[in-house]
Amino acid sequence: MSETQRIRLADLDFIPYLTDAGELSYTLADQIGVYGIFDADRTLQFVGYSRNVALSLMQHLVRQPQQCYWVKVQCIDRPSRSILEEIRQAWLAEAPDSPAHTASDRWTQPIDAAAQMTPEEQQALAKGDGGDRPRLLKQVARRVEQEVLAQLAERGVTASLRFNPKLKEEGLLDLK
Repeated sequence: MSETQRIRLADLDFIPYLTDAGELSYTLADQIGVYGIFDADRTLQFVGYSRNVALSLMQHLVRQPQQCYWVKVQCIDRPSRSILEEIRQAWLAEAPDSPAHTASDRWTQPIDAAAQMTPEEQQALAKGDGGDRPRLLKQVARRVEQEVLAQLAERGVTASLRFNPKLKEEGLLDLK
């Protein structure tokens, strides 16, 4: 699509977030564009843009699995932050009452596994010396990772996912 063509969000077709095989559409791999994410009721939850729409959509699915059921996408030929932001703002203006206007960092930031520590894990972290911290945070991240993978399996996701091992030592989960 050329940069001069703009498509209204309302004029785009809903695309299922996952294929029948439980994966993202590979037609979006390496595509530059703006995307709107919708929940099961087709309520707009988030509007973003990316140089790799498929990768961004997978990150959002991992972070917000219960909010990612439908997507609308407008791809462009060349990266232009100003054009992408212009389209994003126009789409948000089309849905003034949607939750997308108040989307939290949970859509865009790594999962903070450390914030989900059990009281026992918090106590172990408080008792340990500084050298134990990365190991303990990695254990917490692995536990939370299993919970996330279980939620994704419930959604029918079959795609192979790999989380960044270095971030786990900081108590964070993000796809590699």
